[in-house]
Amino acid sequence: MKIAVSAKEKNLDSMVDSRFGRAQYFIVYDVESGCFDVLDNNQNLFAEQGAGIQSASTIVNSGCKVLICKHCGPKAFSVLSKAGVSVYSFEEGTVRQAIDAFKKDELKKLEAADSEGHW
Repeated sequence: MKIAVSAKEKNLDSMVDSRFGRAQYFIVYDVESGCFDVLDNNQNLFAEQGAGIQSASTIVNSGCKVLICKHCGPKAFSVLSKAGVSVYSFEEGTVRQAIDAFKKDELKKLEAADSEGHW
């Protein structure tokens, strides 16, 4: 299974980016192999509108079944949910810590968006 984590840098020791739609990068981690890829999200960093929807589409198209981020807005959450991607909240730490917490079932699964758009 592949999971995505919003990240400020291109490695597992990066801090989780507090933004989802305008995160610098997404780390796509394969739980079975322990390998990861990096998705650049520069196209959405300065978008006036639609950053969350576009970022959600990127996650869906990458084949991830889980997204770990700090907050997720309503439009992005809707895109992710409709595609069967579960969203988990991780308050602060590194991508590696977020992945470890997910593996230990320590993260809160969001049942709905937990922030307004454009926060």
